[in-house]
Amino acid sequence: MAVLNYATQYGSELSQRFPHVLNFGKLYATPNNGRFRWTGAKTIEIPSISTTGRVNADRDNIGARARHYDNAWEPKTLTRQRMWETLVHPMDIDQTNMIASIGNITQVFNEEHKFPEMDAYTVSKIYTDWIATRDEDNVLRTADTTALTVANVLSVFDALMLKMDNERVPANGRILYVTHEVKTLLKNAQSIQRTLDVQSAASEINRVVTRLDEVEIIGVPKTLMKTKYNFTTDYAVASDADQINMFLVHPLAVITPVSYTFAQLDSPSAGSQGKYDYYEESFEDVFILNNKSGAIQYNITEHTTT
Repeated sequence: MAVLNYATQYGSELSQRFPHVLNFGKLYATPNNGRFRWTGAKTIEIPSISTTGRVNADRDNIGARARHYDNAWEPKTLTRQRMWETLVHPMDIDQTNMIASIGNITQVFNEEHKFPEMDAYTVSKIYTDWIATRDEDNVLRTADTTALTVANVLSVFDALMLKMDNERVPANGRILYVTHEVKTLLKNAQSIQRTLDVQSAASEINRVVTRLDEVEIIGVPKTLMKTKYNFTTDYAVASDADQINMFLVHPLAVITPVSYTFAQLDSPSAGSQGKYDYYEESFEDVFILNNKSGAIQYNITEHTTT
């Protein structure tokens, strides 16, 4: 039986699924992913353009001609190299339906392990990169640590939004990722306005909060909203991880390159002791654009030591 190489088919399928199956899938659909160039197997370059500002004009003289813009490429090296493999005994699957069988196996692996791991890495890597950047006053960025309640959750949200407004982040397109506990606070927040359509004679009131001002709200399990994880095998919350309660972000502030380099299923052989052998490996990473770090804001609960 011929060797089945899934690299192209599998990678294309996952690229289509990322925005729909990852909690942070919208960040994997950022337009930035189409604006970088590969300079090697693991390195990308992100373009940026800067210009000078205007000066006074002179009606009587022509000033010296000069170039008043510059373009640069910000290199980012993918350091996250992950792999997974499994053996499958022919007696455990329908030999006439091998592709469907490995498809079922990888589906469970993706949904129960790979995708949650990618979510955990995404939110924690963005946080790690973000606290290493500086604001317009050259001060290292720090997360808001206000303890959220029904009484103040909207005020904290407004404060995060104000920071973005002052850093000229576009209002359209912002996303607020919150734990489900915070989403419940938002549903019951003081001063929030709700309307009931009496003409529809509906017997139920829809209390689901999906948008706040211009911002889309997405609930995320709290175990996937931590500042730090251990990725030795799968993913595990680090003992010194802080809890992320609110993660306000504009997708234009991040880049999420994924390069699937190898995914293959080998037929049974003597080397595999008569079993099918599946192996996949990928380079992937998550970066923030340093000049757009103001488009990211956090509210966290700091961990306590015992």
